Amino acid sequence: MLPAASVAGAPPASAQPDVEPAAAQAIPDGPAKAWLLADLDTGQVLASRDPYGVYAPASTIKVLLAMVVLDHLRPENFARANASHTAVECSCVGLTPRQAYTTRQLLEGLLMVSGNDAANMLADMLGGRPATVAAMNRKAALVGTRSTKAGSPSGLDGPGWESATTPHDLAVIMRAALKYPLIAHIMRQPSAQFPGKTLTNQNELLTRYPGDLAGKTGYTNLARKTYVGAAQRGNRRLVVVQMYGTGDLYGQAIGLLDWGFSQYR
Repeated sequence: MLPAASVAGAPPASAQPDVEPAAAQAIPDGPAKAWLLADLDTGQVLASRDPYGVYAPASTIKVLLAMVVLDHLRPENFARANASHTAVECSCVGLTPRQAYTTRQLLEGLLMVSGNDAANMLADMLGGRPATVAAMNRKAALVGTRSTKAGSPSGLDGPGWESATTPHDLAVIMRAALKYPLIAHIMRQPSAQFPGKTLTNQNELLTRYPGDLAGKTGYTNLARKTYVGAAQRGNRRLVVVQMYGTGDLYGQAIGLLDWGFSQYR
């Protein structure tokens, strides 16, 4: 095995096998076919399995959309929902046609409850879905991804508009996204007020894992279960990515994070 790689500037899959440093404590196994654990601040990869394998991201790609939104819209900007925003396969935050929503409210619906309707509305505010997808792909390249292609704002996939990324690239995207103070704040919120309701953050590690900083889940038939998250213990911060999962990704994430923090001692 090679020494631990970096989340930025790592070699392609053909030159970089799975990273599994020799250690007395075994790396936890789990249901994700591909995963990666890295230092959130330095990008050093602590362990991984198939880090450059290409998989569908499902709703974890919404983290990339959130960055594009804040690059172009102010949190207080607003627009009114229409029927086209709600004509989407849910999960949905539950937009009401003709109701006004701010950018921040839509970002909370996007990141906390994975609202596909919120993704559609934000895309319209950015100039339409084709323009938004193009902006997402430009942003992905700008932050240093190698194999990421957004096919839709929400991560929903279908013939001709599939999305693709790798565990390496999702870690790159999360590292970049958490540098946006509003994204970091929203992803740590246990709840938020939304017109007509209260949103509850779907990231279970907020309550299950002390020091959890952020997390985004995803699921489609093509992607299976996906997850990208971050946590802090002392002055160390880690990012964990899991792709093509078929079981308890939260349990695996907890095991990987515990293992990663133990390496620093």
